[in-house]
Amino acid sequence: MSEQQNGNSFAEEYRRLKETLRSMKRVLIAFSGGVDSSLLLFVARQVLPRDDILAVTAVSEVMPRHEKEDALTLAKEFDVEHLLIEGPEMEDLRFRRNPHDKCYLCKKKRYESLIRLAGEHRLLHVLDGENADDHKDYRPGSRAACELGVRSPLSEAGFTKPQIRGLSKNLGLPTWDKPSCACLASRIPYHNRITVQKLKQIDQGEAFIRSLNISQQVRLRHHGEIARLELSAQDLPNLVFDEEMRNRVVGFLKSIGFLYVALDLEGYSVGSLNREIVDHL
Repeated sequence: MSEQQNGNSFAEEYRRLKETLRSMKRVLIAFSGGVDSSLLLFVARQVLPRDDILAVTAVSEVMPRHEKEDALTLAKEFDVEHLLIEGPEMEDLRFRRNPHDKCYLCKKKRYESLIRLAGEHRLLHVLDGENADDHKDYRPGSRAACELGVRSPLSEAGFTKPQIRGLSKNLGLPTWDKPSCACLASRIPYHNRITVQKLKQIDQGEAFIRSLNISQQVRLRHHGEIARLELSAQDLPNLVFDEEMRNRVVGFLKSIGFLYVALDLEGYSVGSLNREIVDHL
């Protein structure tokens, strides 16, 4: 295996990750089917017996439909036991009010459920896929993980996102170049109420745009009557200069309830809705 990928060495991080997982013996992994948790689950399967690993995916209205299917497919491919559980966050009125710390509220409930499940299966640790780069953004969910003793082996080993993609590619994982994905509630500005209808609009809109193959990364930010689209910067011309494609996108988004469709010329930005609060933290 090559030790270099995109200029990032990951051999030492890979060694530390395997040693950490091996020392944990019996683990429950919060598995979304994304780039990070897929690598974590795959490496865990390399160093631990099948019976000592349980992958668990929380499914609710905040999860994009395609993510559930990806998680099911990958868990089967990795030959691990995989459970789907209902995410409880939409039952929480505080979460639906969309405060700045909604991720803390969501993650705390989810991790508490996973900890109980781990106990029932006599598993020693609950793990998530957080990586070293995640600390650069506002992530109140990380506080919930810390409070409850949830471990983040990728972060502990020092893995950055480029290194995770590099190692995933070397290991032949289909997720190595998968676009980043966050929960659908992250598309709704803070203090704007989270509703099932809004989440469905976001999911439908992003799925339609992905089906047109006009961008590797898509976010539909829900501003009430306005759908603000963030695409990969290099893909903006695909929509700006293609009138037929633009009309298809506008027509579809209006058909699911939006009155106006805006294209953010800055392009996709991780956690762009956090800008309103990050300077005050």
